[in-house]
Amino acid sequence: MQIPSFLTTLALSLSSFSAALSLPPRASTQAAAAKPPYFILTGDSTVAVNGGWGDGFLTFLADSADGVNGGKSGATTVSFRANGRWDAVLDGIADHAADYEPIVTIQFGHNDQKSTSGISLEQFGENLQNLANEVIEAGGTPIIITSLTRRNFEGSAVIENLADHSAKAIEAAEAVGVQYLDLNRASTDYVNAIGEENAHTYDLSSGDGTHLNTAGETVFGRLVADLLLEKRDDLEEFFTPNEELSRKLKDGEYAAGDE
Repeated sequence: MQIPSFLTTLALSLSSFSAALSLPPRASTQAAAAKPPYFILTGDSTVAVNGGWGDGFLTFLADSADGVNGGKSGATTVSFRANGRWDAVLDGIADHAADYEPIVTIQFGHNDQKSTSGISLEQFGENLQNLANEVIEAGGTPIIITSLTRRNFEGSAVIENLADHSAKAIEAAEAVGVQYLDLNRASTDYVNAIGEENAHTYDLSSGDGTHLNTAGETVFGRLVADLLLEKRDDLEEFFTPNEELSRKLKDGEYAAGDE
């Protein structure tokens, strides 16, 4: 006996409805919004308050982001741990992980390379790897940064006396599988482009080709921000742009720091 057509239609509809109920839910195509970053800057005096790029970098953060400059004058990859500062970094990750992405920048080398440090180049690399791994284990994101160049010249070019430690820092980042910013290369290229006379306008005091005055903090802090955004463009909304300063840095044009 032939089933009336409307019953056939009803049966098929019920079958389709039942099948639909058994399908897994469709995945959302909208990516979850990233947490704002909380930066914990670690390193030596070329990062620290009053002489480093750290405070300049933090001034470019938008209101939704935050951070702290934990750089310490004279610090090495050993002393930064020995004096308890590294424990404070790990505590800072835990304190901010709920509301932020804790990002720990790690820039050492200026003092590690000194013969008085007792730290070999190989030990320096191993120390950086250990620091980065501990950040990951604590729930943070490590970013290794090669050392800010010194602004000491021989002839028309910067003396590249941090090259070995910068290469070792990159090697350490690659060994752990984390991102790095080659600030040494970028700052060396910029300082070479603007020349010795202009480069020394960033000196914290006359003849100090290592540490930065307020203008230098701003200029090189912006350079670090731009290098970071090249690697992490998802963080762009958390930084206040300065197009003129960024352009000058990219083009190798002298920046006074008041752009």
